[in-house]
Amino acid sequence: MNASRQPIGISVLGGPTTVVDLAGWRFVIDPTFDEPGEHGHLIKTAGPAVGPSALGSVDAVLISHDEHLDNLDVEGRRFALDAPRILTNPGAALRLGSSAQGLAQWESIDLAADGDRSVVTVQAVPAVHGPADGDRDGSGHVTCETTGFVLTGDGLPTIYLSGDNASLEAVTDIADRSGPIDVAVLFVGAARVPGRQDGRLLTLSSARAAAAAEVLRAKVVIPAHADGWAHFTEGVEDIQRAFSDAGISKVLGLAALGTWVVPTTKR
Repeated sequence: MNASRQPIGISVLGGPTTVVDLAGWRFVIDPTFDEPGEHGHLIKTAGPAVGPSALGSVDAVLISHDEHLDNLDVEGRRFALDAPRILTNPGAALRLGSSAQGLAQWESIDLAADGDRSVVTVQAVPAVHGPADGDRDGSGHVTCETTGFVLTGDGLPTIYLSGDNASLEAVTDIADRSGPIDVAVLFVGAARVPGRQDGRLLTLSSARAAAAAEVLRAKVVIPAHADGWAHFTEGVEDIQRAFSDAGISKVLGLAALGTWVVPTTKR
């Protein structure tokens, strides 16, 4: 992928970082562009397949949370702050400054039609960054405040971006409110960090991602957040096996990092 935009296209660049082209808009979720190496208590094992300079202009950066370097690192933060708009959770918006807008759960914003761009609605949806009974931070969130996003528009496919979520209950709530999801970008990887939440899942495992796909009735599932960091304990082969076991291999939209998945489904 490069600066040229798709009518609809999704490209996972590595780790959680994903580009979404939709109706003339270009979104990037959770930009991480630092080089491999130690990043705090986390180890990055590979850089992105495509660097920020190749992306051209970006209309909005979506940040599930700003407190972990595997979702927003130094270069990713610089990239986000250079974008015209950041959409994130309310706590992150306070920390990121004036270009960031915090959306509470289920809150939406309409991005107005402009030139070749159609109206797209961005909605913040629940995400639980760890086990439901896990340790909560000072504001009551498991691990930290985190959000997912749903992108919709008239005649457009409905796209769900999970962010760091481990909860099938949250996925069920999203399915109940949003109806069938056309494209689900699921942060998988079965992330585990020693000393955090007793080493339990912080994101979806492959098996739970397959279950989430069924709950969402997703037509296409694009896995992200399954490579590039040492604390991801499952990868693409695990995802393929889990979806095969569930009998839903046909919904997997797998492609090499930095290349487009172009879903054909639309409402």
